[in-house]
Amino acid sequence: MTDYAEEQRNELEAIESIYPDSFTVLSEDPTSFTITVTSDAGENGETVETTLKFTYVDKYPDEPPLWEIYSQENLEESDTEDILTLLQQQAEENLGMVMIFTLVTAVQEKLNTIVDVMKNRQEEEKRRKEKEAQEAEKVAFQGTVVTIENFLAWKAKFELEMAELRRKKQKEEEQAGKPKLTGKQLFERDHNLDTSDIQFLEDAGNNVEVDESLFQDIEDLDLDEDDPDFDPIEMGSDED
Repeated sequence: MTDYAEEQRNELEAIESIYPDSFTVLSEDPTSFTITVTSDAGENGETVETTLKFTYVDKYPDEPPLWEIYSQENLEESDTEDILTLLQQQAEENLGMVMIFTLVTAVQEKLNTIVDVMKNRQEEEKRRKEKEAQEAEKVAFQGTVVTIENFLAWKAKFELEMAELRRKKQKEEEQAGKPKLTGKQLFERDHNLDTSDIQFLEDAGNNVEVDESLFQDIEDLDLDEDDPDFDPIEMGSDED
């Protein structure tokens, strides 16, 4: 008859000696403990890590232990799911034998694989960015090919911008005070100005009053028509 308790105690002592810095007992009844597993460092020193929690069942190792991911660092959700699937697979393959070391070793290899995948992703991302930079530089060097479509789009946008600038300028002028208009601008704004003089005469009735006192009676003037020097035209010129 298998002494499950004895097998569990012996494995626990071996695990503690193999992982002295990462092994922690959480409880003794049932026996529960954690082991922290860290990947090898990647090219740039990056690592991933997970802490596995194991709990012995009464008939372990004929029945698999319980396990869970206690904590993790730098792992994606898909990575943790892969680790749990891996543990299930390894436990089924090793039933009847103590298996904690085997399970931890499989997880260690999985973490190293994850780091390698991360490295490949980083290199692929680097290549993608370099390619985008090269394409952007090429486009900047060649310039944009002008087509009817993009020219009309540019023209429409330009006209909208100019209209907005004129509107803002007009608003600023109105806020600063009414601008002084030229005669032409006044005429263009009010076409009634060209008939204003005629309207003025019509309102006055076409009557012009003359102050006769400003003129002397021509009969009162002492003029000698027999004077050979008398010239009415010249006098008229003097009066002018």
